[in-house]
Parts: sequence; C-alpha cells; structure tokens
Amino acid sequence: MDWLDWLLLLVRVAIVFFALLIAVMLYIWMERKVIADMQTRMGPMRAGPRGVLITLADGIKLFFKEGITPTNADRGVYNLAPILAMFPGFLAFAVIPFGVPVMLFGRVVPFQLSDLNIGILWILAMTSIAVYGVVLAGWSSGSNYPLLGSVRAGAQMISYEVGMGLALIAVIMYSGHLQMSQIVAAQGRFWNVIPQFPAFVVFMIGALAETNRPPFDLAEAETELVAGFHTEYSGIKFAMFFLGEYVNTVTVSAVAVTLFLGGWRGYWPLHGAWAWVGPFLWFLFKLTAVIYLMILVRATLPRMRYDRLMSFGWKVLIPFGLVWVMITGAVVVLPDHFARRSILIGGAAILGAVALLSLLAPVFKPAPRQEVSS
Repeated sequence: MDWLDWLLLLVRVAIVFFALLIAVMLYIWMERKVIADMQTRMGPMRAGPRGVLITLADGIKLFFKEGITPTNADRGVYNLAPILAMFPGFLAFAVIPFGVPVMLFGRVVPFQLSDLNIGILWILAMTSIAVYGVVLAGWSSGSNYPLLGSVRAGAQMISYEVGMGLALIAVIMYSGHLQMSQIVAAQGRFWNVIPQFPAFVVFMIGALAETNRPPFDLAEAETELVAGFHTEYSGIKFAMFFLGEYVNTVTVSAVAVTLFLGGWRGYWPLHGAWAWVGPFLWFLFKLTAVIYLMILVRATLPRMRYDRLMSFGWKVLIPFGLVWVMITGAVVVLPDHFARRSILIGGAAILGAVALLSLLAPVFKPAPRQEVSS
C-alpha cells in the first residue's frame, strides 16, 4: 500500500464514522416519530423541519451540560467506561459491505473498510467488548444501584449473546464462509432469510437483548433501578452511552441485512458510472426496514420481568438455537452421503417433531401453586 491507498482508507474511515453519527440522529428521530404516530401524538416538531434536528439539539445540550463525577468513583475506569460502550459498534461496522467497489484514482475502492476473512468472528468479538463498558460503568460509579444494574445487564447481554452466536453458526454452516463479502456473494439466488428464517428470528431476538432494546431494556429500567448502570453519569458521558446503544442498534441491523437479507443485492436499472448507487440504496432501504421492525417491537411489547427474560434466554432461545444448528448441519452434510429426497423427509420430520413438542410443552408444565388463606 502506498500513500494514496492509506489516504483513501482514512477518507473511508472518516466517511463511515460521520455517516453512522448522522444515521443515529435520523433513526432516533424516526423512532420518536413512529412511536408518536402509533400513540396518536405529533412527536418532536420544534428543532429543524418536522423536528428532524431534535437529536442534534439534545447532543449539543448534553455536550455543554456540566458533568458531575461522584466522590467515590474510580475516575480512570469511570471515564473509560463510556468509550468502551460506544466504540465497539463503530469497530464492528468495519467489516460490513454496504455496496459494490468503484474505481477511483486508478484504485479499486470497496464500500467496506476491511474485508476480513474472519468477519463474523470480528463482529462477535466487538459485541463482547461492549459488555465491559456496561459492567465497568456500574462498578466504577461507587454506588450500589449502578452496580446492581450493571451486574444484571452484563448477565443479560452475555446470555443472549450465546443465542445470537448460535444463529450466526447456522449461517456460517449454511454459507460455508466467515467472510462477510463471501456470504453476500452466496446469496445470489435467494436470501438466507428463506432457508434460515428460524436463525433470523433467533438473531433478531438476541440482537434486541444485546443492545438493551425493549422489551429487553432491563439494563435501564427507571422504575426499578433509578436508570440502571449509568445512574451516576451526566453530560457528554451520559450521552455517549446512548450514542453507543444506537450505534450498536444500527450495526446489528446491518449485520442482519448482510447475513440474512442479501446485503446490498437488489435490482437496479442503472449501469456504468452510476452502478454503485443502486446497491448502496438497497442496503440503506433494508437497513431502515430492519430498524423499523425494532421500533415496532418497542412500541408494541411491554418490558419483560427479569427472571422471565433470563428463563426465556436459557430455556427457550439457546436450546432452540442448538436444535436449529443440528438441523442445518444435517441439511448441509447428509446430502453428500444419502439421497436428497430422504434428507428432505428427515428434515421435515425433525421440524414436525420440534413443532409438536412446542405445542405439547404447556400440557406438561406444572400448575402454579395456590395459596389458600385461612
């Protein structure tokens, strides 16, 4: 790589960084507008056209707001925690392909920061680092309420990360690649969401819990823990936690688009110099659709109780993910040794058995104990 390659790389990094900030601003505005429409309200209207600059106004307010540090806080870790909560989302987006390469100054410039051959493992590593920011924020505050909030938030994120990882394993087995660009290329005939729809559902549920989105937002349950792990934060540090949460939301939505919805693939009639516009717009459209689905979930479902949240993760989501990994392995491997028709019949039988067991599960569930008053 010469100086021009490094310059183009730095320009791409800067563009992706500021594009994610603008995307967060627009998607927060969209979330507030969609929820307001579902509740027959106007939503933000004052800052910018139809309130589109409300997130920018909130960011400026928090930037100039006085930051208060508790006297019992571990200052080094206390200042590091918001950074650890924010930057993993930016780093995980580095392996997402969001368009086709273009020729610029005699160089092939991809619409991707880095096409790692272990792209999915990189995403799992970055999402794991985000847990440190939450746990360290609660521990370093020197207060009991943030500590309790960080402990249960960390337990939730680690638990649902296992289910999300199982969904990714199924996609890896089906596509045969760890590289994100190769997974997109393997979806030329049809998207992975069709044969891997159960994995898509498991991934989306795990992504909601991993990013502390409702109905899994127990990490910041105001009525239970006085706002959770970031209770003792204020000013720009407080804003960095929420910036990290929404950047992670955009990132996991981009991962869902790449792994299950064909990435940037789509029909576009333009060719030549404008051929890159269509794939990029398709990626933005799919990304907006996935985030819109998350917004609908937030506006529809109530917050779960914590014991039920953990029980669902360990007793339902993870076992189902393991079963689906086994089914995916059978579909991928067994056709090389047996007739494809028998494999389809066996797969249908397994799916039928799983569905039957899920229907019969309430029958064998023990009845709740009745308290008899004297």
